[in-house]
Amino acid sequence: MSSVLYDTPGPRARRRSILYTAGFLLVLAAAAWWVVTGLAEKGQLEWSRWAPFFTDSRVWTTFLLPGLENTLIAAALALVIALPLGAVLGIARMSDHWWVRGAAGTVVEFFRAIPVLILMLFANAAYAAFFDVSPERRPLYAVVTGLVLYNASVLAEVVRAGILALPRGQSDAARAIGMRKGQTMRYVLLPQSVTAMLPAIVSQMVVIVKDTALGGAMLGFSELLASVRPISANYGANTIASFTVVAVIFIVLNFVLTSFAARLEGRLRRGRRSTGAVVAADAVEELATPGEHVGHKPEPPARS
Repeated sequence: MSSVLYDTPGPRARRRSILYTAGFLLVLAAAAWWVVTGLAEKGQLEWSRWAPFFTDSRVWTTFLLPGLENTLIAAALALVIALPLGAVLGIARMSDHWWVRGAAGTVVEFFRAIPVLILMLFANAAYAAFFDVSPERRPLYAVVTGLVLYNASVLAEVVRAGILALPRGQSDAARAIGMRKGQTMRYVLLPQSVTAMLPAIVSQMVVIVKDTALGGAMLGFSELLASVRPISANYGANTIASFTVVAVIFIVLNFVLTSFAARLEGRLRRGRRSTGAVVAADAVEELATPGEHVGHKPEPPARS
């Protein structure tokens, strides 16, 4: 079916699509065969290298599950702190006061420009030099601090972009009924921009989960990826198998996050369509001056 944005492909276009699809599948199958053949020649597909993950529960209870727990703890702490901090910074960047806007912009641009690994290393050194943090807890604190500083600056831009993407008429209408700027942001702009911001926020959540692996590589944080080394050392140098299992766990975890966010986004969109109103009735009533009723003008006196 043709439309304004799409024309139904003709016979030649359909044949080209079939040929391109077949060619891509052949290339993909050849690449997969090359990888599998190379692994088999090196003995990486032998059952002895994969058996511990299916026959020995200690692999999971001693290494993988504790590493996954530490990954989830670090990611959850970083998200819980970075999300409200990013919202505050994003709103501050739109302030009418130049000194608030400039300070927030400086913080956001500074931490967004520094790699998250460097932030983790600096935080680890700072906790060791200036704070009384035990060596056992220091890697977790450093990882969470680096993730918060970097991702809060990124989320600040997400929040700012989501609010600026709304039609200007929303702010004008709020001002027309007497709302102050803070009330406009709280009751009108933020509730509507959440749906637009949600995909970017979810993608940043996935980044946070994956970036916890940097702490394991450089700071000795016992997260999920860091469990590969002891597993490989205790179960016959099965490095490829360990990396594969850890990669599958990361894929499943991030798939669960994105699926949950997709369902939440769809529910929010349906809720917006069903209610129609953005500002609650009680919030509008608070704006009305005593003796007046919002939405009804007083009737003029009758002429004699």
